[in-house]
Amino acid sequence: MAEKRKPRSRRAAAGPGGAEGGAAPPPAPPDEPGDASRCGFIALIGAPNAGKSTLVNTLVGAKVAIVTHKAQTTRALVRGIALVGPAQLVLVDTPGIFAPRRRLDRAMVATAWGGAEDADLTCVLIDAKAGIAAEVEAILARLAELGRPKALIINKIDLVPRPSLLALAADLNARGAFDATFMISALTGDGVDDLKSWLAERAPPGPWHYPADDISDAPLRSLAAEITRESLYRRVHQELPYCSTVETDQWKDLNDGSVRIEQTIYVERESQRRILLGKGGSTIKAIGADARREIARIIEVPVHLFLFIKVRAGWGDDPERYRGMGLEFPGE
Repeated sequence: MAEKRKPRSRRAAAGPGGAEGGAAPPPAPPDEPGDASRCGFIALIGAPNAGKSTLVNTLVGAKVAIVTHKAQTTRALVRGIALVGPAQLVLVDTPGIFAPRRRLDRAMVATAWGGAEDADLTCVLIDAKAGIAAEVEAILARLAELGRPKALIINKIDLVPRPSLLALAADLNARGAFDATFMISALTGDGVDDLKSWLAERAPPGPWHYPADDISDAPLRSLAAEITRESLYRRVHQELPYCSTVETDQWKDLNDGSVRIEQTIYVERESQRRILLGKGGSTIKAIGADARREIARIIEVPVHLFLFIKVRAGWGDDPERYRGMGLEFPGE
């Protein structure tokens, strides 16, 4: 398994209500060596829009990954951290796996499979409504190469009649060797508790890799950039092509307890910049307002967010942009 680095991480809010969302503070890990502590890295893989990011957020109980209707929103590995008794689950949200056409596509798909290969357990998410599409066929064909326990997770069960779900589960299990099958709705939480318990039972024995109150290993400035990208896609989902990215250039804690954040949105053409600006700057103002509210909600302090748009033709072929997104720059 690849080295599991421990970068600066995001922790649950610890106000009067305890951990974020009003839950009780997480338990401390067992102290004695050789006791019941467990820690498992769990990769969630699947086709785009299978619901991986929503499931990670539901399992963690807080927002650690962005969610939009736009396909291939997740680009790099996002790790959320959940606790179940003595077990710490490090949930690796991977980019959607699809047939790559561009350099960025290849980097994302390679990252997804790399996350699965490095994990202790792999969860394969299937969109119950979409069924076994070509992308799912390709994923199933490669699963045999993963020498790790695998769980089949059929998501969005609230959208499909039960007889169809049973037939889909039987078909998928006939195509792949799964250790368990779960039918869930990541959005409503239906069936998620059973999945969480199963993952905790199969996490390898060993010490926790993160402090008890960590819910993600992503730096806050990275999460802030992702939230702005989420807001961007929600506002201009149809108009803006896939090739845009956001970087946090400055994060400054001010004396009054608030935070000043400066971010740059990179697009490839001037026409895309005009779309983002909108008439009289209305669109970028709305994007900024949405992102500012969400960032402030998560970090629990006032936020001053300043957005800048830059045209950088061919940024999808710029190695520096890949490093900023946490991706390996692929060759030709």
